[in-house]
Amino acid sequence: MKAIVNGKIILKDRVIDGFALLFTDVIEGIVPADSVPADAEIIDAEGGYVSPGLIDLHIHGYLGCDVCDGEESSIRTISKGLLANGVTGYLPTTMTVDIKVIRKALEVCRSLKEESKTWEGSAILGCHAEGPFISESKKGAQDAKYILKPDAKLVKEYADIIKIITLAPETDTEDFAAIREICRDTDVVVSMGHTSSDYDTAVRSTAAGVKHATHLFNAMTPLAHRAPGVVTAALNTDVSCELIVDTFHVDKCFYDILWKLKGRKLCFITDCLPAGGLPYGEYTLGGAKIIYRGIVCRLEDGTVAGSVLHLNKGVWNVYSNSSIPLHECVNGASLNPAAAIGVEKTKGSIEVGKDADIIITDETFDVKKTIIGGEIKYEA
Repeated sequence: MKAIVNGKIILKDRVIDGFALLFTDVIEGIVPADSVPADAEIIDAEGGYVSPGLIDLHIHGYLGCDVCDGEESSIRTISKGLLANGVTGYLPTTMTVDIKVIRKALEVCRSLKEESKTWEGSAILGCHAEGPFISESKKGAQDAKYILKPDAKLVKEYADIIKIITLAPETDTEDFAAIREICRDTDVVVSMGHTSSDYDTAVRSTAAGVKHATHLFNAMTPLAHRAPGVVTAALNTDVSCELIVDTFHVDKCFYDILWKLKGRKLCFITDCLPAGGLPYGEYTLGGAKIIYRGIVCRLEDGTVAGSVLHLNKGVWNVYSNSSIPLHECVNGASLNPAAAIGVEKTKGSIEVGKDADIIITDETFDVKKTIIGGEIKYEA
């Protein structure tokens, strides 16, 4: 038995002080600070926060490694690097590249998923396939020559490893045959993204099975008073919504608005590229040249390509720039994403019986310790 003492414990509905968190490989209990078992191994939080581990649903790479490298070494490097950001579980994310490259990346993640439960890195909870079934007009930094029509057979082939598939609903058939087949035959979450759908098409796609929206506002038709678009459809239906919380991709003025509208359907993501964790410079993404300056990455033509955000700092960005309570900011990067991919019974919050995936941070949410399955995997 281990006990974390001298910390402010972030629960899903409040933050508590004066208590200790008891755990083995799972959360065993929350007790008054003076009631810690005498034989417990003590971990001192030094007055910082004790938070559930963070879950990133959308991340392409880190420390110079790309999920689409299709190499075990790249996934291991990404997974280990994410520990310093408090990420205890994540979805390695592919993009619209050659289908052979996508297949290889998914197969590598599939082969490592079981091992990742106990290795010295963040656990692979599945994959997010961002494309290749997207709209050319909203492709963003992705390569148009690799775009394909929605193919349920391909998704079903990898349904054991794909947790989320991003596609443009308007590229499916009129009655959303591929979307319906995926939702009927698998547990894969279909997400609308990189889409030029109008409002009505997007809303109809949610009736067909779409349950998620990929990086809300980015690479989709906007909210306009006479052309409501995908953004409005996402806000006006029950889908969960990703949000890149680097303060650049979506202005911070939206944080309060979106939380009021979506509540615990709002999932904070990084959309981090391989340049994450590295100094300013030139890097690659899916073979394309990426220029990293400031808090954003761009293609050579200036197209915004993604972020270099650390998820723990994303949580703090929202907390610092909104009236959202800290526990709900943390839910945005833990419980809400866990629920979006159906793992909330074991992950995403500090509750008795759930996996002991825990982080200890300082007063500004910089990570001091990352614990997965009750074992310390990272110490600053």
